[in-house]
Amino acid sequence: MILTGPTLLFAKIVQGKEEGRRFYACSACRERKDCNFFQWEDEKVSEARLLAREEYNQSRKPTFSHADNVERYKAFLALPLSKRKFCRECQQLLLPLEWGRHSGHQVLNDISVAQLKRPSQLLSPLENKKTNAQYLFADRSCQFLLDLIVAQGFRRVLCVGTPRLHELIKFQASCKGEMKSLLLDIDFRYSQFYTEEEFCHYNMFNHYFFAGEAAYEICRKFLQQDKGEDVIMVADPPFGGLVEALAFSFKKLIEMWRQAEGPDDTCKELPILWIFPYFFESRILEFFSHFSMLDYQVDYDNHALYKHGKTGRKQSPVRIFTNLSPRLIVLPTEEGYRFCSVCQRYVSLDNQHCEICNLCTSKDGRRWTHCFLCKKCVKPTWVHCSTCDKCALPSHSCKDTDAGCYICGAADHKRTTCPKLQVAGRGYQ
Repeated sequence: MILTGPTLLFAKIVQGKEEGRRFYACSACRERKDCNFFQWEDEKVSEARLLAREEYNQSRKPTFSHADNVERYKAFLALPLSKRKFCRECQQLLLPLEWGRHSGHQVLNDISVAQLKRPSQLLSPLENKKTNAQYLFADRSCQFLLDLIVAQGFRRVLCVGTPRLHELIKFQASCKGEMKSLLLDIDFRYSQFYTEEEFCHYNMFNHYFFAGEAAYEICRKFLQQDKGEDVIMVADPPFGGLVEALAFSFKKLIEMWRQAEGPDDTCKELPILWIFPYFFESRILEFFSHFSMLDYQVDYDNHALYKHGKTGRKQSPVRIFTNLSPRLIVLPTEEGYRFCSVCQRYVSLDNQHCEICNLCTSKDGRRWTHCFLCKKCVKPTWVHCSTCDKCALPSHSCKDTDAGCYICGAADHKRTTCPKLQVAGRGYQ
């Protein structure tokens, strides 16, 4: 189990109405078996239970602090190549005095400086889809993001859950010295490779800095340096996370950045690239109405579906949501993007402009068709159903389609995208 900091307050919503008692649960884990914390909102907790919780949390703390890991890293670098070892089972850099405790484990030898500069390739990704899914950008997508950031003139990048982009920026900086990056991530293993000025242990679902005020100050100073100019935030949250919880945290980071601007600059915005699946567009726009979704398809190395190749989808559903102007962002034509002179932005090659909607309407990269009865463009595999009076898959059940969303009763969306699926607020263990 990972420590996640403050809990979130949840409520069960049925047909648009709150049912039963509200409760506190883990902010990061969606399965009780991964984190069994549960407490009714109005429950009185005994002193004995509080002490038991504290004892449990203490037992789950990492063996070494971030400061310890920084010193260990220095000692590790000083070792000759033949003595640099990494335990794959414990996911830990090993110093010579520790070898005996890992003698029965799978150990990698001769860890080079190049490997230490790419810890995301050395560490095993966390792949529990319902807890801390850790999918890493493919090199193609990672390089595109960096090229976009450079082209827009940014010199500092706040990497929220994007360790591979952080690595690439640091590598580029070591060559050119022109860009800085700060990684905020819940994976404490990265503290073995980065100083406190380069990495903060952070939970993006509740805006929690595990190192407290010291880490908060590091992030604040990073955002406010040079009066907040030339900095951008790039976030790649787990796709199963609550959008409203993420929006809460991102707005806190925006507020932190804005403090550098002063009262006369409240209209300015922190530039943001939020990587998330396209089918969450309506949810993101609910909290950031001025964001736009780019057509660029983000791929991941270690995801079975969201990557190029025979085992992946032909079209990745992952997109970039941003408050940057889409017309200023050039998408690579060699990867299947073109410029629409009417929309004044780059779109997928098959995303044809609809003269009736006056937009390039496709969301998933395929060519959508206009339905005159629905008065909008729909997916190419959909047909208009006279019973439901809207477009849907030919194999759909009219009964299910009529039901719409069984949480709030609305007919224009399904349960998975219902804005009233869960009510989340911030609470504390």
